[in-house]
Amino acid sequence: MKLGGLFEACGIAVPDGAAELDVRSLAYDSRRAGPGAVFVAIGGFHRDGHAFVKEAVDRGAVAVVAQRKVRTKAPLAVVADTRAALADLAAELFDHPTRKLKVVGVTGTDGKTTTVHLVSDVLEAGKERTGFATTVDFKLAGSAWANETRQSTQEAVEIQEFFAELLVAGGTWGVLEATSHALALRKVRGCDIDIAVFTNLSPGHLDFHGTLQAYLDAKALLFMQLATSADKGVTKTAVLNADDPHWRYLADRAVPSRILTYGIDAHADVQGTILMADANGSRVRIAREGEQVELLLPLVGRFNVHNALAAAAAGLAAGISLATAKTALERAVPVRGRMERVDAGQPFTVIVDYAHTPESLDKVLALLRPLTGGKLIAVFGSAGERDRTKRPRLAEVASRYTDLFVITQEDPRLEDPAAILREIEAGAIAAGKQRGKDYLVIDDRSEAIGTAIHRAGPGDTVVLCGKGHESSIIEGEEDRPWNEA
Repeated sequence: MKLGGLFEACGIAVPDGAAELDVRSLAYDSRRAGPGAVFVAIGGFHRDGHAFVKEAVDRGAVAVVAQRKVRTKAPLAVVADTRAALADLAAELFDHPTRKLKVVGVTGTDGKTTTVHLVSDVLEAGKERTGFATTVDFKLAGSAWANETRQSTQEAVEIQEFFAELLVAGGTWGVLEATSHALALRKVRGCDIDIAVFTNLSPGHLDFHGTLQAYLDAKALLFMQLATSADKGVTKTAVLNADDPHWRYLADRAVPSRILTYGIDAHADVQGTILMADANGSRVRIAREGEQVELLLPLVGRFNVHNALAAAAAGLAAGISLATAKTALERAVPVRGRMERVDAGQPFTVIVDYAHTPESLDKVLALLRPLTGGKLIAVFGSAGERDRTKRPRLAEVASRYTDLFVITQEDPRLEDPAAILREIEAGAIAAGKQRGKDYLVIDDRSEAIGTAIHRAGPGDTVVLCGKGHESSIIEGEEDRPWNEA
C-alpha cells in the first residue's frame, strides 16, 4: 500500500512528503522491522518502543508512528494511542479479513482454550471450514501447530495476518481466544465479531486490571464489538453463561445483539443437565426450545460440561443443529495440558493441567479428590510479575483437598524466586499446615515433580498444575525449554 492511503484510512495525519512511500509491513518490534515497514512504537511493560525507533529505521522502516515526538530521519506521525493505531493499521493493511470471515470470540477467566476447540469441532461437524488461535495452538483450515509464543492472544498484526491467511486457505469461520489483557490492550480492535462467548469470571489478573470491575469491563469490550461488526448474514449473538452472575452485565453491553444463555443450575436458553459423571466424562442432556439430545462427553468435570454447552450454544447461533453439535461433542478430545493424563505404566495417576488461579485449582482438585482412592498430591507455583494476591490463596485451596502438596516455581521471570515461594507458603501456614508433613517447598520444578512422583503409590493421583502445555520456563529474561508431561 501507499503510506498516504493507509494512514488516511486509519485517521492518521500523513507526514509531509510521505504519501507515496510504499508500505510492505508493520512492525512493533524493532528487530522485525525491514525495508518498507511502518514501525509503531508501543510502550511495553519492560521496554518502551520509542527507545528503539532509530534501530527500526536503520533496519529499513520507512515511517514511524509514535505517541510522542522522537528524533528520527523517517517521516513521523504522532497519535494519542499507538496500540489502537497498530490495530487499525493492521486491519487496513490486511484488507479487513474479518469483514469477510465469520468470527467467534471466546473470553472468560477459565475454559477459553477448550471452548475454542469445541466451537471449532461443532462448526466443522456442520461442514464449515475453521481456523483458530488459542493459548495452546493454532489451526488454519486443515493444518495445526503449537503456539510457542507464550501469548494467549497475539498482537493485532498477527491476529489480522492469521485471519487473512485463513481466508486465503478457504476458511469460513475463525475462532479466537480473547483474553482480558488482549481486549484492554486493543489487540482485538478491528476484528468483526459475529458471536461472542463468555465462559465465566473470577478474580484474576488484578495486577494488570486493578479491580474486578475493570477486569469485567475489559471482557465487556468483546461484546460491545458485536454491535459494530459488519453484516455477514449471521445474527450477532452474545453467548453467556447463566450460571455466572456477571452474564447480565455483559448482556447489557451486547445490546442490540441477540442474547443466548446456557447453564446447568440457572434457567437458560440452552439448558444442560448432568445425568452421570465419572473419571471418563459425563452423560449430558442438552435442551433448546423443545428439542433435546443426550450425549456422552469424553471430557472430565463439570467445568467441561459448561465448555461443551458454550460450544453447543455458539453452534446454534451459527446455524448448526443440536444433533450436529452432539456428534461433535461426543468426539471431543482433551486439549494438550488440560487434564492431560501421563501414562508410563505407573500404578498411580499423573495429570498435567494448566490450572494457575485459585479458582481453577479448586475446580481441578475438587474433581480429583473423590476420584482418588489413595493420596492426592499436587505440585504448583505462581508466576512472577503476575497477580501476587492469588499466591497464598493457591496454598489455601491445596490445603483443603490434598494429602500432600509441593510448592515450587512456575515462571519467576525477574522476581525474586524465594519471595514468590514465601508468599505462596503464607497461605499454607494460615491454613494450619506443617512444612515437611503436609507440604514441601522445593525451588527447582524438576526436583519438585520428581519428589511428588516418588511419594506416590498405587491408587494415588499426582496432579502437576500451572504449566500445562507451555514449552518453557521463564527465569529472568531467559526461556528455558520445558515439557511438563
